[in-house]
Amino acid sequence: MKKLKTLFVQFENEIPPNLVAAFRGAIIEKVGRENVLFHQHKGDEELFYHYPLIQYKSVGKKASIICLGDGVEEIHKLFEFKKWDITVHKEKILLKINRLDLNTITLNVWEKPFDYTLTNWIALNKQNFEKFLQNDSLAEKCNQLEKLITANILSFAKGVDWTIDKPITTTISNIKGQKTIRYKGVPLAAFDVEFKSNVFLPNFIGLGKSVSHGFGILRMNHKKENIDK
Repeated sequence: MKKLKTLFVQFENEIPPNLVAAFRGAIIEKVGRENVLFHQHKGDEELFYHYPLIQYKSVGKKASIICLGDGVEEIHKLFEFKKWDITVHKEKILLKINRLDLNTITLNVWEKPFDYTLTNWIALNKQNFEKFLQNDSLAEKCNQLEKLITANILSFAKGVDWTIDKPITTTISNIKGQKTIRYKGVPLAAFDVEFKSNVFLPNFIGLGKSVSHGFGILRMNHKKENIDK
């Protein structure tokens, strides 16, 4: 069990998923590259391999940021500006807040499962993707993806300093969609899946690869949020 502070920031400004990376870059330029939690780089080239505590999203078609743990305090580097003007693909944008959700979440592993939806989830690298496509067994494909979701949950837990000491159960109930995307020039599979897990997780966190760029957005199914419409 762990208490985790979370802050979900949704702006009034609309942004499509394919521009989340540009939105992220604009925020980084606004606050300055010396603020490492905004961009996960120690220097100009060296990556900081750690689950990102500040993540950029398109939620309900609106530009959004979710902050976890130390990221909640770090986001004040953005809020300190009197004017939230950024440039996305040479277009000047003045950010206006639509909604702020500050919470303290109790992370825990329970006996009962929770229902989740995971969208634009990049689960596989190039090599695993090719093996996945060659597998004709739907059951084996689901089993492979279930193991990856469990691994992604453990990666999240490690990133927020939560040691999970109970068995995790993960069951995919529906593969809603699968598409091929190109990320940094490499073809990868992005999935929309519904699954059940006995781990209680915060809404809108990212699971899988490139979560700071808006991929792998998690939602708990039974929560009907206006924010997501």
